[in-house]
Amino acid sequence: MATAEHPAVPTVKRGVQPLRAGQGTSFFWRKLHSLLGIIPIGAFLLEHLLSNFEALKGPAAYGAQVRFLNSLPLVRVLEWTFIFIPLLYHGIYGVWIWLRGKSNVVYYPWAGNWMYTVQRYTGLVAILYIGQHVARQRFMGISLPEHPYAAFAKVQHELANPWMLAVYIVAMIAICWHFSYGIWLFAAKWGITPGEVARKRMGWACGTLGVILVVMGMASIWAFISPQFRNAPENPPAPISQCFAPSHSGTVLI
Repeated sequence: MATAEHPAVPTVKRGVQPLRAGQGTSFFWRKLHSLLGIIPIGAFLLEHLLSNFEALKGPAAYGAQVRFLNSLPLVRVLEWTFIFIPLLYHGIYGVWIWLRGKSNVVYYPWAGNWMYTVQRYTGLVAILYIGQHVARQRFMGISLPEHPYAAFAKVQHELANPWMLAVYIVAMIAICWHFSYGIWLFAAKWGITPGEVARKRMGWACGTLGVILVVMGMASIWAFISPQFRNAPENPPAPISQCFAPSHSGTVLI
């Protein structure tokens, strides 16, 4: 007596599916979205954390760093070309990808699904935080391009609000997570880490980087609220060595 053959059970391969050509026009936009998350957005994040780390040296050192960034040639062009426009595209297209995708953490609670979900929510936190941060630090209150040495007091006054301090802390953790895991995704999807062992090693490296970035961010936040630099002057005069240095008009994120 013949028996009916059951279809083979499909197997699910582990890892991240690589981006392949021929997947429609979304292939290019997804590749661009992935690339911009590393360069220039990721590079700007590293620079931003390093610049904010100057706050540990006090208001004068932090103001000098803000002044240096604003003195760069064509700073406004650089700001829009390498910061604002890439951020807008990466954020808007990221939300569009999120709305079209499904995490399925309830039905398939695998690590990859949880990572997918956390990556999307941290991205949303990053978009909301960056939006308010740019509005408050860039367009409201004293103009930092013209008064760079007021930067420390401006951030300090904002962090004096416990709710804003909590927002900064949560956003710092979310952004560092999003960037670090984004590097892992970038390496997997671009074929840099094709094997399981390579991805595992990259995971440890990205996790370590994320912890380092969070520590740097928290240290910078502490500098603004620590008793050592309490009540920084709102618009202190520039150091004598800076009074006759040339300056260029422009803008920069603080």
